[in-house]
Amino acid sequence: MSTTVTKKTILMAAVSAMFIFSACHNGGKKDEGGYNATTPTSTCSCETKWFPHPSTPNTIDGVGGPFDTSSTTNCQFHQWSWQKFLWLTRPMQSGHAFFQDSLMQVNADLSSVNPYNNIPLVLQDTAQAGSGGSVRTNATFSTDGQNHLVYYSIFVDKKLRDAAIAFKAMIVKDPSKLDNDSTFPNGSLELKISWVNVAAIPVAEQAAYYTTDAVIKTIVKKDTIYTPTKVALLGMHVVGRVINHPEFIWATFEHHHMAAFYNWANATATSDAAITSTNNKLLFRQGTTTTLAGITWPNNGTAPDSMYRIFTLYKYGTPRLALDSFMTGTCQAGSVNYANIDSLNKCVAANLAPTDVWRNYFYNGSIWVNMDGTTPAQQAALLISRGSNIGSALTDSVVRGSLAVFNLTMETYLQTFTSNTNQIHTFTADSIANCFGCHTSAPFSLKFEGASYKNKRSPLYVSHIFRDYVSATEKSTLSDAKLQGVKDFLLTRKSIQEKALLRKKK
Repeated sequence: MSTTVTKKTILMAAVSAMFIFSACHNGGKKDEGGYNATTPTSTCSCETKWFPHPSTPNTIDGVGGPFDTSSTTNCQFHQWSWQKFLWLTRPMQSGHAFFQDSLMQVNADLSSVNPYNNIPLVLQDTAQAGSGGSVRTNATFSTDGQNHLVYYSIFVDKKLRDAAIAFKAMIVKDPSKLDNDSTFPNGSLELKISWVNVAAIPVAEQAAYYTTDAVIKTIVKKDTIYTPTKVALLGMHVVGRVINHPEFIWATFEHHHMAAFYNWANATATSDAAITSTNNKLLFRQGTTTTLAGITWPNNGTAPDSMYRIFTLYKYGTPRLALDSFMTGTCQAGSVNYANIDSLNKCVAANLAPTDVWRNYFYNGSIWVNMDGTTPAQQAALLISRGSNIGSALTDSVVRGSLAVFNLTMETYLQTFTSNTNQIHTFTADSIANCFGCHTSAPFSLKFEGASYKNKRSPLYVSHIFRDYVSATEKSTLSDAKLQGVKDFLLTRKSIQEKALLRKKK
């Protein structure tokens, strides 16, 4: 959830990806643009109890739920993701979606966000995950001829907040317990949401977005300025804890048609396809072209124009080698994962009322760890033993689902670890990125009253919110994790690319 990235985390995840994706390969049939495949035919469908939307029930995350079993299916996780999203976005009498009225907005360290003039949504954070960059919208697409920054908010439920408070108290009382096998309780929930000023969107299209009142908080020199602004929701991470999955399920949703897509039909292993758009989009300007540089930070040049060329590399977070070839991890068929998500998206859209604004959003995939047939103790032990290497493994893979999952508005510049076209098409060490590349059980270091505690591990540290919350104690002297994360990411990416060039020369 936070932007914290460590050199060890990214390096291990990137290097290990080479082994995961060489495990097995699945070729799929050609699909228009490389993004309309529904083969093999999916039987993964939405459920009648989800509709009508105002009465969507919550998911059952504990005993008696779909994950209270020793054997799960790919479809179950995708169904959970859509049902949880529909439950969170139910319309309330206040005019808000349920999550706004019922969850708590917090800062990255779990501290409360205080409303301003009775407006509860306060936005300040513009930092992109990992890269330290920011996203600006296409000025040509806007109503005012201006580009607008994308902002981020974090929401948590009471269950996660209460558990975090208790776990931090345990650690502060006895810092040696920074090493622990504790896990968050079932039902714990985190959301990260991206927003933009509605002026970034043409008036005729604003009704297709969920909009709400917010306050933009900016600091100019020493002055804090609050600007009331109507904002539109662009994307949402839904991160939920279910029984037998202490690593959480990491699901993500986006608004349709915000950017262009990588053109797998015209790309080859030695040359990028020129990505372009025949019309203006929120994040892509008509008439411009780009390659992988469009999703690499920093972009070439310093003018805001360089940001108007954002595109999706892997739709539904499902990696592929070419137009007709999905890649798989530990023999999990990428084509099946893609088809299940595509089927669910179509099913939900068909069952939501024509006037329901959430018909304009889609599910872009989720990722989790294979815990089938394990006990709670074994699950915690697995996460601890993997440390920084949850998302990838040298000899085997534990991750499942959308193995390159991302959100276009939150991991814009972290869809891949490489800017080398050949590596995209061959899945070398630095081509794949996902949530577990950064959200891991280790490393975590703190200083308490002069004593250093280095490289501590716990399943709790998968949540960056919890890491930052533990760091935000008067006894801690930990430096700014976000700033350090950006430095580590840039240094690691440079190192990986240099090693790739050496391999090529050999």
